[in-house]
Amino acid sequence: MTLSRRGVLGLAGAIGSAGALGAAGPPGPTGAHGAHGASGDAGATAAAGRVRTGFERLAADGYAALAGQKVGVVTNPTGITADARHLVDVLHADERVDLVAVFGPEHGFRGTAQAGDSEGASRDPATGLPVYDTYDKSGQKLADVFTAAGIDTVVFDVQDVGARFYTYIWTLYDCMRAAALAGKAVVVLDRPNPVGGRRAAGPVLERPYASFVGREPIALAHGMTAAELARLFNGEFLTDRPVTLRTVAMSGWRRESFFGETGLPWVPPSPNMPTPDTALAYAGTCLFEGTNLSEGRGTTTPFEVVGAEGIDRRWAEAANALGLPGVWFREAYFTPTFSKHVGKVCGGVRLIVHDREAFDPVRAGIGLLITARRVWSGFGWRADHWIDRLTGSDRVRTLVDAGADVDEVAGDWAAGLARFGAVREEYLLYP
Repeated sequence: MTLSRRGVLGLAGAIGSAGALGAAGPPGPTGAHGAHGASGDAGATAAAGRVRTGFERLAADGYAALAGQKVGVVTNPTGITADARHLVDVLHADERVDLVAVFGPEHGFRGTAQAGDSEGASRDPATGLPVYDTYDKSGQKLADVFTAAGIDTVVFDVQDVGARFYTYIWTLYDCMRAAALAGKAVVVLDRPNPVGGRRAAGPVLERPYASFVGREPIALAHGMTAAELARLFNGEFLTDRPVTLRTVAMSGWRRESFFGETGLPWVPPSPNMPTPDTALAYAGTCLFEGTNLSEGRGTTTPFEVVGAEGIDRRWAEAANALGLPGVWFREAYFTPTFSKHVGKVCGGVRLIVHDREAFDPVRAGIGLLITARRVWSGFGWRADHWIDRLTGSDRVRTLVDAGADVDEVAGDWAAGLARFGAVREEYLLYP
């Protein structure tokens, strides 16, 4: 059979991304819980020591999971192959896939919008495909978007960073619920949790505090991948109307792996997530969004530096005195170019993680909140108590205000975290 130029381009993209993946085996189907067997090859060692993403596994199987379907893809700049092709370009060029629409999450399909914003609807200049905006849409409103797009299957491929308040996992959740309402299927192409997946950490959300930075009761640092979360969402939270779900697992990824060990290129998932080191600190330092201190937005190291006008070396000294494992706090000064304290010299701390395995970003974030309040008289929570949305209840705020130490705050969430850990175990795909 002679391939058209479109078919040749698609085949080249698939080969470029999949390489010699035949031995990895095809992705398996899922049931009501999205159960792609944790046994078998999901955690097998990848050829050449590199992780193969869900997209690469899908390509290696000839896109069989998408055969005969009109496909819409939820993605952003992170949806790339191992050789940095974008999956939308690869899928569009391949005759075996009928790609008809693209859906952009927060920050947009091209990733140009800042936090709390999106790019709106457009047409992709490279492929001519319509791009729909999913941000701030859920339920029937999002289901209507899927219906209008004329799709049968929603494919999700976005790099997460492992924190409950990073909104891409809730875009996945909203898409699953909306797809069920619209009678569409969902395929989740898995990618690594860049900070590893050895354990969950931090408080579990209480439902009265649900928002787009936390729809359902999971731990602040969930320690899961997108496909694992999709399985959990379907099995625990969407039981009234579960979606037809298929997850395509990675090969070669293990729970103790950090992103630098995957062999994959890093693309910033959002404008203020420039490196994997940012992601490592994020689950703790993003808590400063709920305060009047800068979380480092508008600097070259967001979430690795935090501070405000009037803070001096005493904060770093107090934070280091806590003896938190795996991290040092260095006195730092910076001038944000946007967001809080724009154009003003801020004093504060920079996190230096010297032992990733021992480092607990949530405990570090709590320690920084406690010590900032102790050493800086100007400390304050945001008036809207956004910290309660970020932590999942009012407990962290009230305990910090009451003078609790790190162990007391962490002890308050221990029972809920243990319960979540037991539920989480059922949905894990990798060793």
